[in-house]
Amino acid sequence: MGTDSNEILIKIRKIVRSINLESKKIQKEYGVSIPQILCLEYLNRSENYQSTQKELRDYLNLNSSTVSGIIKRLERKGYIARLPKRADKRTTHIVMTSKGSDLLKNTPHLLHEKLSKRLEDVPDDHTSGISEALDLIIDYLGIDDVDASPVITVEDRL
Repeated sequence: MGTDSNEILIKIRKIVRSINLESKKIQKEYGVSIPQILCLEYLNRSENYQSTQKELRDYLNLNSSTVSGIIKRLERKGYIARLPKRADKRTTHIVMTSKGSDLLKNTPHLLHEKLSKRLEDVPDDHTSGISEALDLIIDYLGIDDVDASPVITVEDRL
């Protein structure tokens, strides 16, 4: 006997609920959102701990205004700073501060990191099947055009 639609919906709700609970826990314990942590993680891996806003936007795969908001909130909290590029004052580099680095050292591994690590060990034919099933769900929900990061987060609205 096949899986009924209710079972599928319960599984999707379980995933969404876990993401929401993680997001609330991170926000409460560390005062930052998951997209803000992802921004800091990107800077942490970047040369000289810095990046342009466009590079951050491309990495997070979020729209310009959302990324601008993330940057403003991190700057206000002292986790990043903006440095004008010497050769071109119109270009600004986003740089992680030592306070941002300290925060990052204390935050836990996120759900998306755990999933990403586990998916590395999954055979290609299985990941293709997972991807196809998710494509179907996205198509059924009509949410193809929704902005989404390659990492699991809830929208950064704080």
